[in-house]
Amino acid sequence: MPLSDLRKKDLYNQGYRLVGNHSAIKVCEWCKKSIRGQSFCYKQKFYGINSHQCVQMTPALHVCTHRCFFCWRDIGFTNPKWTGPVDNPKDIVDGCIKEHVKYLQGFGGSKKADKKKFSDALMPKHFAISLSGEPTFYAKLPELIEEIHKRKMTSFLVTNGTNPAMLKRLIKHQPTQLYITLPAPNEDIYKKICNPLIKGGWKKILQSLKLLNGFSCRKAVRLTLVKNENLCNAEDYAKIIKETSADFFEFKAYMWVGYSKKRCNIENMPRYEEIRDFAEKVAKLADLKVIDEKKESRVVLVGKNKIKLL
Repeated sequence: MPLSDLRKKDLYNQGYRLVGNHSAIKVCEWCKKSIRGQSFCYKQKFYGINSHQCVQMTPALHVCTHRCFFCWRDIGFTNPKWTGPVDNPKDIVDGCIKEHVKYLQGFGGSKKADKKKFSDALMPKHFAISLSGEPTFYAKLPELIEEIHKRKMTSFLVTNGTNPAMLKRLIKHQPTQLYITLPAPNEDIYKKICNPLIKGGWKKILQSLKLLNGFSCRKAVRLTLVKNENLCNAEDYAKIIKETSADFFEFKAYMWVGYSKKRCNIENMPRYEEIRDFAEKVAKLADLKVIDEKKESRVVLVGKNKIKLL
């Protein structure tokens, strides 16, 4: 179903720029802060991804199998199945870069902007395929990743894990880094906080985690932790983590921002110290260790060894 004019206007006012029939970009705050020389995303600290050269995008704005109550996005219009046309990967990459660069033009006249970073920002090097929706339901995702790499850019793919069929296809077309979200320690909590729109979602997530064995790219599992909801059951998380072949595990605090403020309370946002303590507990149970952190982002990285930056 195509987006209504009212919905398009609302997305535009939020900072989204639509590309084609089902894709979009949104310049994130860390990109803006990096251009101003203020700070940068934890992905830069952990993985070497320059925040000012990163395009935050999605090829599946209108499709998601979850309606997580803690999601900062507007989830009222997404559907679990694809509808409408399927755009060409080249057109999506061209359109995303065009809209991203166009959005940044205002920094050229800003006294707060670092001129070198602004110049570099107009030549993106990274695609974070994670903005909104579930990107693995874009049927030409393998070709999209190949198109990104053909242009000497890296690709960071974030998936909720409910489409293992696409992950099987991606084994032959691997992103630079693959993220799978682990939203809960068990199925009961998963159903409560993710409000899945499909049957068997939890089993699909566990299946996707097992598929990590087939990937040689860098692999990460992300835990978005909501106080009084899924910030619990360390033993269950550790058991799942020990059975995966991921290189890294991100313990990230839920942030009380965006549309999630309509569904959650500020009390649901954990303090950094709570995230750190929980990460240390799970890491110990899973025979891992804390290897990095970014306090202001309330995120802790767990793994076996310090990461080799890109």
